[in-house]
Amino acid sequence: MDMDGSKRIFQRLGPSTSNENGGFSGNKQQKVCIHWRQGRCNRGNQCNFLHQELPNRGTQQGGMNNGGFPGNSKRPHGISDDDSARSGLRRNTNFNNKWGRQQSHNNSSNNINGSSSRVVVKTDKVCKYWVQGSCTFGDQCRFLHSWSTGDSFSLLSQLEGHQKDVTGIALPTGSDKLYTGSKDETVRVWDCQSGQCAGSITLGAEVGCMLSEGPWVFVGLANLVKAWNIQTNTELSLSGPVGLVYSLVAGSDLLMAGTQDGTILAWKFNITTNNFEPAASLQGHTLAVVTMVVGANRLYSGSMDSTIRVWSLETLQCLQTLSDHSNVVMSVLCWDQFLLSCSLDKTIKVWAATDSGKLEVTYTHNEQHGLLTLCGMHDAEAKPVLLCSCNDSVENCIRVYDLPSFLERGKIYSKDHVRTIQIGPPGFFFTGDGTGLVRVWQWVAQQTPTTM
Repeated sequence: MDMDGSKRIFQRLGPSTSNENGGFSGNKQQKVCIHWRQGRCNRGNQCNFLHQELPNRGTQQGGMNNGGFPGNSKRPHGISDDDSARSGLRRNTNFNNKWGRQQSHNNSSNNINGSSSRVVVKTDKVCKYWVQGSCTFGDQCRFLHSWSTGDSFSLLSQLEGHQKDVTGIALPTGSDKLYTGSKDETVRVWDCQSGQCAGSITLGAEVGCMLSEGPWVFVGLANLVKAWNIQTNTELSLSGPVGLVYSLVAGSDLLMAGTQDGTILAWKFNITTNNFEPAASLQGHTLAVVTMVVGANRLYSGSMDSTIRVWSLETLQCLQTLSDHSNVVMSVLCWDQFLLSCSLDKTIKVWAATDSGKLEVTYTHNEQHGLLTLCGMHDAEAKPVLLCSCNDSVENCIRVYDLPSFLERGKIYSKDHVRTIQIGPPGFFFTGDGTGLVRVWQWVAQQTPTTM
């Protein structure tokens, strides 16, 4: 929070007794200058309109509303790595756990209570003039001059080249190259050392998803899965899907694809033939399967039919159908003994196994907007963190939460929605947005105050 900048903004509120050479004139029209609101009025004290916000009706100048903020202010908008995700879900007999236990405390701590504080916080929105490189307010601007809030991560690099939504990011084992796929029908290959594009592959169809498993890179397309082995330069085409392949996952020596028609197809690699051979077709979902995760010898699949299905990887049979979401289940992930899921119904649900072995919701976290994707990882201090992308056309933000408390750590903003978040090498992660931009982020260790 820029306390100094906020105070300067607050000092502009209210009438002034100064003459026209020293400040506001008593003859100013009682109308707020639209150019000042946009941050570009160049008339300063000579402007005939107010350079201040008028107080809300029913609220005295300098008074407080119910939230503890000045009546004319806007209220600001509060896991595991791959190894722990694969550890799966264990039975949890104690549903009185600590999920979200500090959320209410966090919300209240962000409020400015008492009329004596009289501090206006910066608006929780990226300055569009700063984005264009033309904001003249600097630190005094009421809007953010940054693509993120919070001090535990920072933007390291931006990879520009895709023309449409980034739908997949893959970093194969033993490679110094990053692979990204897009709706612009290309896969781009980036050099991890220089950040430059090392090549582009035109596929002739939009990329629905991507997966890296060992030396393999898999790309989900319409009616097809492409497979590349970067060590042997092998290229394979796996047929069978009907419609676009929205999700890919590997587990128990199987490659599985969630398709547009609701079917989950499975292939097994045959060393003798050096090919992936069809192994099973899992039926049950009535609409497209858009997300999958493997844990505890189980496959969890989320669908546009608003359900999550639990499958045994031994028998490939459906063990349970979870129907607590009321809209598309966009993302699922495993953390410790829990399953986490997010949906366009504006909730993140935490599932745990009961004594009977069935999954039930043990905590629900509510958001103001639908959720697009979840990604769990550890920060620079090895603390579990959850990143969730919101379906918000205004902010286009990723919310960063501590687990299991759901205390907000910060936000990441983009020019368009983020559908892809991918864990990178230790200390790094990647995001891909609707403009085609891929960003590289780095976790930053918290500074510990030193005592003399």
